[in-house]
Amino acid sequence: MPGRKALLLSCLSALVLLSTLREGTRASVGGRQAAEAREGVQQKIFMQESDASSFLQRRGRRSPKLHGEVNAENRQKLRADELRREYYEEQRNKFENLAEEQKDEQEERSWEAVEQWRQWHYDGLFPSYLYDRHHI
Repeated sequence: MPGRKALLLSCLSALVLLSTLREGTRASVGGRQAAEAREGVQQKIFMQESDASSFLQRRGRRSPKLHGEVNAENRQKLRADELRREYYEEQRNKFENLAEEQKDEQEERSWEAVEQWRQWHYDGLFPSYLYDRHHI
C-alpha cells in the first residue's frame, strides 16, 4: 500500500509539473501567433521535397558550376580581399603615425635638453656656438 501511494504521488506531481511547464512555454512563446510564425519561418527555411530532389538532380556532385555561381563566388572573394587590404592598410597607417609622433616627441625632448645645456653653460663672454664657427 505505501508503494502505491508513493507511485500515485509521484505521478500526480509529474502531471502538475508538466502542465505548468506547458503553460509557461505557451505564455512565453505567445500561443497561436507564435506557432503560426514558426510555421512561416519553417516554410522559408525548408523547401518542398520535390524542389529539393530536383535541385539535387539538376546539379550533381561532379557537375561544373554555373557561370553565375562562379561569378558570385569570385565577387565574394574579391570583396573579402579588398576588406582585408583596407584593414591592413589602416593598421599600417596607424602604426606609421604613432611611430612618427614618437620620433617627433623624442627629437623635441632632445632639442630642449640641448638648449637647456647651452643656457646653463653659457657664460656670456662668447657668442653662442652658431656664431663661433671657424670657416675654412
